[in-house]
Amino acid sequence: MTMLDSALGLSAAALKLRGQRLDVIAGNIANASTPGFKARDLDADAALARIGAGGFARMLAGEQAGAGALKFRAAMQPSLDGNTVDMATEQAAFAENALKYRASLEFLNGRIQTLMSAMRPE
Repeated sequence: MTMLDSALGLSAAALKLRGQRLDVIAGNIANASTPGFKARDLDADAALARIGAGGFARMLAGEQAGAGALKFRAAMQPSLDGNTVDMATEQAAFAENALKYRASLEFLNGRIQTLMSAMRPE
């Protein structure tokens, strides 16, 4: 698996991390009217730094990439029922992360295509 790890680099890990963050943000949006719900977010930069520092093999073994990077989001203006979900913030974060997810997917697809063309006999 080491050759595949080095060939794909952090692309596969970044894609998995972006998918996890989309799940977290979607959960926030789904609980926008749940009393007492605290909005969470995944610190993508910290998780990618940890993966780059040797956590990639653990991630492939099944550990979630963002397990230690999941934090509660600071409330801009919490509601009276204690819910800290701000729909404008969540929608902007979701759109930004979806764009980064697509970019990671395209980058990974390009790497895979390059590997496949290198393996084809001429």
